[in-house]
Amino acid sequence: MRFYKLQPVQCFVIAVLLLIGFKIQAQEYTLESPDGHLALKVNISQAISWVAYLDNEVVIEKAVAGMNFSKATDFGVNPLVKKHKIIEESELITPVVPHKNATIKDEYRELILSFKGDYKLNFRVYNDGVAYQFVDESKQIREVVSEQVNLTFPANSKSLFPKEESMYSHNECYYLDTALDAISSDEFCSLPVLFITNQAKVLFTETALHDYPGLFLKGNGNTTLNAMFPKYVLEAVDKDGTSDRVQTITKEADYIAKTKGKQEFPWRVFVIAKDDGALVESNLTYQLARPTAIKNTDWIKPGKVAWDWYNNNNIYGVDFKSGLNTATYKYYIDFASKNNIEYVILDEGWTKSTTDILNVNPEMDVQELINYGKEKGVGIILWVLWKPLDANLSEILETYKSWGAKGIKIDYMQRNDQYMVNSYEAIAKACADLELLVDFHGAFKPSGLRRTYPNVINYEGVKGSENNKWSDRITPEHNVTLPFIRMVAGPMDYTPGAMSNKQAVNYAISFDRPMSQGTRAHQVAMYTVYEAPLQMLCDSPSVYYEEQETVDFITQIPTTWDETKVLEASVGNYIAVARKQGDIWYIGAMTDWDERNLTLDLSFLEHGNYTMTVYKDGINANTFAEDYKIETLEVSPIDRVEAIMAKGGGWSAIIRRK
Repeated sequence: MRFYKLQPVQCFVIAVLLLIGFKIQAQEYTLESPDGHLALKVNISQAISWVAYLDNEVVIEKAVAGMNFSKATDFGVNPLVKKHKIIEESELITPVVPHKNATIKDEYRELILSFKGDYKLNFRVYNDGVAYQFVDESKQIREVVSEQVNLTFPANSKSLFPKEESMYSHNECYYLDTALDAISSDEFCSLPVLFITNQAKVLFTETALHDYPGLFLKGNGNTTLNAMFPKYVLEAVDKDGTSDRVQTITKEADYIAKTKGKQEFPWRVFVIAKDDGALVESNLTYQLARPTAIKNTDWIKPGKVAWDWYNNNNIYGVDFKSGLNTATYKYYIDFASKNNIEYVILDEGWTKSTTDILNVNPEMDVQELINYGKEKGVGIILWVLWKPLDANLSEILETYKSWGAKGIKIDYMQRNDQYMVNSYEAIAKACADLELLVDFHGAFKPSGLRRTYPNVINYEGVKGSENNKWSDRITPEHNVTLPFIRMVAGPMDYTPGAMSNKQAVNYAISFDRPMSQGTRAHQVAMYTVYEAPLQMLCDSPSVYYEEQETVDFITQIPTTWDETKVLEASVGNYIAVARKQGDIWYIGAMTDWDERNLTLDLSFLEHGNYTMTVYKDGINANTFAEDYKIETLEVSPIDRVEAIMAKGGGWSAIIRRK
């Protein structure tokens, strides 16, 4: 072995290199999930970046996180870590409104990085995903100029991409199956969005969205996508000077948000799974949301709704002219009462005009309807446009409360900017103070508000059944894609229950008398598959009276759940879900346009013998989609049952212990 004498300059250089190496090593952090399958590697250098692994395989190749402000410290620009801490947590969350589970195990490992410049970055790794959140600990009042959420996926990754044409949007999307490198720099999407790598599926969305704009993602013609945000709105006017619901944004700031000093920014959430069913079972968007802000929640009552707008008030076999009048809505209330349906919505048309929402249509005695509903055990929910409500929030809500209304369905927000996000919360809080439910329509996706204000009982932000009135694109394939993408963000007001059901060859678009694609059993299964604590029956009461056997089956299915298990799942192809409330299990299965036979393992049942009532496609459902059959079987936990589905079909079961 030879020894060399080093000169002083050489020693200095080596010492510096060693220090640099030590610094780099000291600023790389690894964090694993409690079960060890998921891992994050966080790198702090000139920027903040991280990589996600599932079973040692890369699923997110590189993600860059940062924020730029109008003054003081930018987050993630030449960051200097002052200290770090890793903690482990495991606790139970009990949701006020259990969309999926009565108790949620909130178990994770968290890396808390504290930086020079008074900010933190929190990373969490769960068994089913990862998330991060910036926290501003300064007292700086300033503007957020931009936020960097740059996501690079492995080569050959693709997406089911909810493409948008504008950030002024209802966020109701179809999912384009496309390679990431085919998404150009002028194409973007809203959230949630699903990415598919060779190793796993990654669902990206956000939660704990407060006082900050919603996030969109745009392509680059490669496997990297970048965040984009609506600018802070300085001026918005009625479109063409006359619109009651559509605005033109005429003036925007050069920043995306104003801050007020100390602030927790939204959680960026990535649900990661090899098994498609794990996407549906995930509660991450709820777990990471802010805790409930309402002390008394006993008055919050989920339930079903007899809905008028889809069926255009087409009732028949009565001795009065149907329409926007008191007699028609008493008919809806009578139907709801006879079938133990908790609510009726008075949709568009009950007010004097869509902008004068303190006065009523002279053909409708709303106070009499609310009183009549109370006598019959049916609550009334009132539809309103966002724009006039926003202009006079307190007086309008107090008036509705004084009438005895149970909640509001608020429509046509269509924006994701900071003002609009704050408006959602202001409405939720004001309604909570008055003990009113909220159903957001024309809305962005659920982003955590439903936990903070559990009176926010449902959201649209989904291409649902109303589109049958003007479109042929609400197909069974679309319907079995929604649970794996949109529903991962939270409950969705799809509005199922169509009784006019057609195979593709028989389908026709009709605004006044809409029909659905797929079978009757496909529609019935939605009541178990789709999460919606406020769940619609969209068809006419007159039709339902003629289909009482189907109504009797639907009305047995709850709208909240103690336990959820996905039995079979493939994104865009099929799904079978078992859900439990009390001692009763419910199963819903749906398929795309392919006939399908799913073998369902009943081992989730506790020991004992059970009676299973099945609602399934009839033998002729491939040609006559409304054909169905109800049968009763005796089953036990050792059994497997065959869910045989027609094209666009479905299968449901209610399982009771003998």
